[in-house]
Amino acid sequence: MLKNPEKCYPVHALEVALLKKYQFKCRRLPILDCGTAKAILEAHAKKLNRVEVSLDLGRTKTSVLIREKAAVLGGQAILIEWLKEVASDEEGLYLLEARALRKIAFSVEGHFYKLRRAPQGGAPTLEVDGIHMHRIKEVSPWQDSLLKVKAAKVKPGSKVLDVCTGLGYTAILSLKLGAREVTTIEVNPVVLEMASHNPWSCPLEDPRITILLGDAVEVVAKLPSNSYSNIIHDPPRFSLAGELYSLSFYKQLYRVLVPGGVLFHYTGAPGMRRGKDLAKGVVQRLREAGFEARLLRKVQGVIAFKPP
Repeated sequence: MLKNPEKCYPVHALEVALLKKYQFKCRRLPILDCGTAKAILEAHAKKLNRVEVSLDLGRTKTSVLIREKAAVLGGQAILIEWLKEVASDEEGLYLLEARALRKIAFSVEGHFYKLRRAPQGGAPTLEVDGIHMHRIKEVSPWQDSLLKVKAAKVKPGSKVLDVCTGLGYTAILSLKLGAREVTTIEVNPVVLEMASHNPWSCPLEDPRITILLGDAVEVVAKLPSNSYSNIIHDPPRFSLAGELYSLSFYKQLYRVLVPGGVLFHYTGAPGMRRGKDLAKGVVQRLREAGFEARLLRKVQGVIAFKPP
């Protein structure tokens, strides 16, 4: 037993070892949305025996057997009457488990979480207390996340810090753009539980992605200096997580970024109609922290660089 471990290991190495890692596990159960339900109902009305649909929100296609009063999806028979309810819900996503359909939405400690279908279909967004975590009008949630990763200038060989995991899209897309490893931080285990139901979040199982569970302010303070070439900071809105927009937190992000590294900070556009500009305040505080920073209005955020 080491009596004085601080003499053997750097303090930051010990702190990192004590950080709580989250082992992500995708459930991979059939998921239905209104589009899938409508396709099955249309085939049933035409008295077809089979129809090709997606049971993972557009990622793959599956052959569904159609009977007189039911459809067989993933080996489970579901009544046609039940599918009518799904077809009428433009936003909801439904999990098929133990021959029952369950909407992917629930309340935990006074907060309501829902996996919400995007208007474009495909990758969904997460909604918490009625606030969705991605843009869904101008672009799809997947495209929104890709714009953020590209704004952070992630490239082959990048080592990425992703602050606020959510459904994991920015972490996953960082790997797709060539990042060699991604460390992503999420404070809320309920959010990760929601992600486990989402087929588009399954690549979070990749061993190159490390999920740290905890308050980002505390976690980042324990990360070693000059460790990440790129940071994607996509926090909840300011009213919900003001500490993630603070000068003290920006100083920590500056510390862990390598010289010459890039930070993209998503801000959205809250308060613009009332004449308030959150992003300008973000730019000012990032500059005070040592960054070179400027607005990226098209992506609704700020890009910042740590001088070489």
